[in-house]
Amino acid sequence: MSQVKTNVMRLLEQQGIHYIEHDYSEEKKKETHKIFKTLVTVSKAGEHYVFMVPVNEELDLKKAAKAVNEKSIRMIKEKELLPLTGYVHGGCSPIGMKKEFQTVLHEAAKDFESIIFSAGKVSISVEINPNDLSDMIPVFYADVIKDT
Repeated sequence: MSQVKTNVMRLLEQQGIHYIEHDYSEEKKKETHKIFKTLVTVSKAGEHYVFMVPVNEELDLKKAAKAVNEKSIRMIKEKELLPLTGYVHGGCSPIGMKKEFQTVLHEAAKDFESIIFSAGKVSISVEINPNDLSDMIPVFYADVIKDT
């Protein structure tokens, strides 16, 4: 495991939430259906929303907008990510952003005892129980991925 403790790990420890650290190269060999990516969007009104979807799925912007009661949303531009969240592309975590945003976790996470997502640094992830995420940030479940 890495020698680096990320801010996400520190925040989880402060809340007494158990996590398992993962190196991304190890994750690729594991259950990819449990790995979630963190995507940041913006509405026409300028409200930002965070969506966590399985890494092998695509966010459906129409379903996502409906889930947060917006007419439409779009992905933010990559250059907007760091100033807005404090995270770089590929290392964005829903925990520890500069500002707290409403977060939507794809409903598939309900089926898992734990999910894996970025620990706030490229190639380092944490695995926690999805219910513990709501102890850290405002989160709810919705179907927000494209139908296959």
